[in-house]
Amino acid sequence: MIYFQDNSNDNTTISGKTSYTPVLKKDDFISVIVTADDSEAAIPFNFPTQESRNLSSNGYTQGNPVKSGYLIDEKGFVSLPVLGKVQVAGMNRMEATAMLETMYQEYLTNPVVNIHIDNYKITVLGDVVKPGTFKIPNERITILEAIGLAGDLNITGERTNILVIRDQGGEKMTYRLDLTSSDILNSPAYYLQQNDVVYVEPNSAARSQGTFWRTSGSILISVTSLIITTISIIL
Repeated sequence: MIYFQDNSNDNTTISGKTSYTPVLKKDDFISVIVTADDSEAAIPFNFPTQESRNLSSNGYTQGNPVKSGYLIDEKGFVSLPVLGKVQVAGMNRMEATAMLETMYQEYLTNPVVNIHIDNYKITVLGDVVKPGTFKIPNERITILEAIGLAGDLNITGERTNILVIRDQGGEKMTYRLDLTSSDILNSPAYYLQQNDVVYVEPNSAARSQGTFWRTSGSILISVTSLIITTISIIL
């Protein structure tokens, strides 16, 4: 199966965005690490270090450090040591980092803030080789990379109507993408966001085959059993 069938030249210019910066959202789980010239002074501004645990009974941790971070609540606030509640939802990483560094300057000399979205993940479902949920450590993934993580589409996957489901400000947004067209590179869903769901539907031939066996499979089995029984009686 050929992707980007309308893009046969090497010098085609794509007008879409060439970069993507994730935006912090409600229910994101983030880590915020604060450093400064005086490392001892920065300690109270960081999440307390927790000892390793081995909870084999429930599988949450297997001798690894317990997850340390902060949950952005339903109103878009995160509760940070010393600073208290700070609204960060709707900001990208650079904006949130700049804001926090300005706030920490009241307490620290030359503070440096590092923010990471720890629950950045996408889900690929449907007619792919390896459907599942994938954690994205670098917080940046395209629809093509997501399909690659899932092992590419099966031969019966519908390549001209990929569905992306996205939670945007509490509303569900849907996008339809065509892998056979280079227009996909200009789509707002080309770069996936945290918690996006990608669904690949089976093509018409696969759907027809599935419908046939659901509606006619039991009849064929019954007829086959009757024929075998009849032959056995005659012999």
